[in-house]
Order: sequence, then structure tokens, then C-alpha cells
Amino acid sequence: MKLNLPKLFVDKMKLLLGEEYERFLASYNEERFYGLRINELKINAATWLEQTDMKPYLQQIPWCANAFYYTDDVRPAKHPHYHAGLYYIQEPSAMVPVELLDVKPGHRVLDLCAAPGGKSTQIASKLQGEGILITNDIATERTKPLAKNIELAGVRNAVVLNEHPANIAQKFGEWFDRILIDAPCSGEGMFRKSPSMVEEWESYSVERCSTMQREILDEVAQMLAPGGRMVYSTCTFSPEENEEQIARFIARHPDFSVVPIEPRWGWASGNPQWVSSEAGAELSKEQLLSIARTVRLWPHRTKGEGHFVAVLMRQGQPSDRPQSVEPTQLSIDWSGITMQDHKTYDKVKGKAKPKGKPVKVKGAKVEELDCESIWQQFQLENVQLTGNGQLRAVMFGSRVYLQPEELPSLEGLKVIRAGWLIGEMKRNKFAPFHPLAMALRPREAARVLSLSADDEQLLRYLRGETIFVEEQQLQFNASVKKNGYVLICVDQFPVGFGKYLDGMIKNELPAGWRMM
Repeated sequence: MKLNLPKLFVDKMKLLLGEEYERFLASYNEERFYGLRINELKINAATWLEQTDMKPYLQQIPWCANAFYYTDDVRPAKHPHYHAGLYYIQEPSAMVPVELLDVKPGHRVLDLCAAPGGKSTQIASKLQGEGILITNDIATERTKPLAKNIELAGVRNAVVLNEHPANIAQKFGEWFDRILIDAPCSGEGMFRKSPSMVEEWESYSVERCSTMQREILDEVAQMLAPGGRMVYSTCTFSPEENEEQIARFIARHPDFSVVPIEPRWGWASGNPQWVSSEAGAELSKEQLLSIARTVRLWPHRTKGEGHFVAVLMRQGQPSDRPQSVEPTQLSIDWSGITMQDHKTYDKVKGKAKPKGKPVKVKGAKVEELDCESIWQQFQLENVQLTGNGQLRAVMFGSRVYLQPEELPSLEGLKVIRAGWLIGEMKRNKFAPFHPLAMALRPREAARVLSLSADDEQLLRYLRGETIFVEEQQLQFNASVKKNGYVLICVDQFPVGFGKYLDGMIKNELPAGWRMM
């Protein structure tokens, strides 16, 4: 498809690229590249390659060991493995920032501009369930797909926020070991992938985006711990949003420096000559030359869309985080968690209670629920969680979340997910939610039904239908009664819950998660 590129953009690229401009322009008439990244929270790339029928259509992405190019005639989003969260479909160049963030298990990580969640799930895969991931987006409408992708990937140690960076900074001063800023930008690098960006380009002016990026960088800088690493990335070619932005940042924040990135796989070094004389005058010669340690991904040089990436480090000694230990049974702190049971309210008034709000009704009997005991009973009959350390249970209304114990209070912040959403207290019972199923390992479930990817029963389940199975098809991992919640799996990887009753499995897959 021939793109009608804005004249102002074309003229600017001619000036920047010189003799490379014709090659750059020709790239817009070439096919874009498609990529998927294996979710190593659930399966490693080598094992997935042994199982998938897509292998003949895949090619290794050189900068990401667990990611592959695929041809455009493959439809990975239609495969049941996608519904199990075994991989994430992601533009190949977009994988670079997290690869350069150098995330290790145990780190505290902030993904500031996170929606729709590709980079967050990539970070979570590297954390391997250790440490904490705070994933945030300021646009409320974008937090829904962000939360869903976190849950699909089976992430247990993430919090999803909908906040301005300044508000997050008030709670998390010098707290994070790693911060990713995939900054809002003019989007020039996405013209080939998303032609609609061409039409939107003028409304996302370079000047407007530069101002926004500068504010974000200044607010985020105060959240990085001494010795911590921060990655700033954009999908634009504009020097004002890239080299210039980094030059002005290190001038304002002398305790930050640029970490060199080796320009491999067709990547190009950042260009100090594109920094304005005004900004350059504020830097030492060494600081200005360090701008060349950033990288640009040009679509005519590499197999991906346009990106800019800079790695910044703050002076100081990095903190030592606890090392991973062998998984054991999780300890969950329920102290201070109580809930009033308003079932009498329903009978008295004949309508549902307002969600999460205690209501006093004259003559009605209100009882305090022992939430920990209710959870323990559910766990005894249905799941046995394993992991490291201790989690903290918190409740928003009737919903129950599990948080890493070291997480500070989120009070005053706009919280979309306060942690791992496991279910709700309902009628003196615990009702599990889909994110609990997606983050389980089959050995943690009392009852498991694992079906092959091409089994019609599995496809019926994914469409939201009731399915019927023989009792001997179930795998029992505990001495429990045969009826109860069953973890439905594809090739031993969870896709959701069902309720087994004498040969019938009632479908518990939420409507928004079903295969269309």
C-alpha cells in the first residue's frame, strides 16, 4: 500500500538522512515485519518450538532470544496457545527497550506508559515472579487492555495504575531499580505499521510531544533508586524527541549518564550533531558525545519499525534484592481483612447491595465474615498456591487481591488492579476469578482437565459452552471430592476455570475472554 506521507515529514527526513533518504522512503513500500514473543513465565522458547505447528513459518529475532518473526499468512491469535498466554504478538522493534532495561528477578520495576501491555508482559517474563512490577497508563480507556494482557500472561506480582507520573512519584521516591518510559510521541516510526498515524501526525506535534516528554522524564527521575537503570524510548524519528530530549535531560540531571548501547543488527548510533546548539552548550564535550551511545532503529536498515532507545543510569550503589529460592507453599497475610455480609439486606430490600459499600438496614442482621477462613476452605478444596515469601491480601469492596508484602500503600492513587486479582467474597464463600486460573500452574489445582489444542471439547470451552467429560479424564492433584472447580488447560497450560458436577463442566470463562 502506497502511503501519502506529510510533506513536512518528507522534507525533514531528506535533510536528516541525505543519501540514505531514498532507501528509507522505499521501505514504506515493503511489507512490514510481524513478531511474537514467548511468555517465559509459562514456557521457554525451546520447549514451545517443539510443540508448535508454526515452527516452519518462524525466524529468530536477533535481539530477543525468545521471540520470532512470523509470516503474515500465520494467524497466531487464533491458536488456543494464544488464549493460554503462551506468547504475545508484538512488533519486533518494540521488544528492544525491555531487552536493554536489564531486568533481573527481584527487581522493582516501573513501566510508566504501559498500555496495551506488551512491554509490561516482557518485563514480567524477566522478573520470573520475583520482585514487583508497577504498570501504569494515564489514559483510562487504555488500562482495560493493559490489565487484560497482564492477566492473560499469568502475572502474579503486578499492580496496574491509571495515574499521572507526579502522583506516583509521591509514593515511590527513589524506589525503583528499573524504569521504562516508552514515551508518548509523534509516532513517525509507526507510519508503515499503522497508516492511520499519518493522518494523526499533525495533531501529535513534535513540540507538544517534546514538552510532555520533558515533564515525564523530570517526574520519573526522582523515582529511580541510586544505581538504577532507566530506558527512554520512542517510535519517532524526530531529533527533538530523541537526541535533543536526552541531551537536555542529562543537563538538568547531572547524576544521570548515558549507558552505551552497541549498535548491532543494523541499528544506528544516535547523532550528537542533531542536538541543538542551545542544548549542546549546556553539556560538557564528553556528555554531548555520549548521545552517540543511544541507538536508532531505521526501517530501511533493520527488520522492524522505527524506534529510538536511550539507556540512562543514576549514580550510586544499586540495592541488593533477595535472590530466588525454591518455590514453597505461599504464606498470605490476612491481618485486618474483614467484610460485612449483607445477604440479609438483599432479602429485606429485594435488590442487590451497592458494590463494596457497607449498608445499615433497620432490623437486618449484619455479620462479619472471616475472610481468611473462607479462603482457606476454598484453597483446601480447590487450589494449593506455591511461591516464594509472603503475600498480603487486600480487598476493594468484595474483591480480593494478593500483593507482594514490600509494596507501599496505594492509598490516594487511581488503582485498576491492586495486585493479583484472585476472586471475591460472595455469600460466605470465595468465588475465584479468571486471573487466578491464568496464573496457576496445573500442579497447584486440585482438579485438572488438559485437552489438546485441536480437541473439539477445548474449542467448545473457549467459545463459552458447557462441556461433558468422563471422570477418568480429570487429573486429581489432591484428595478432594470429585465435584468442584476444575482448571481447564490446553496442553497442560491453563485457559480458565470450569465447575465439574457429575460429568458436566459448567463454563466459567468470562464473556470477554472467549474465542470469537
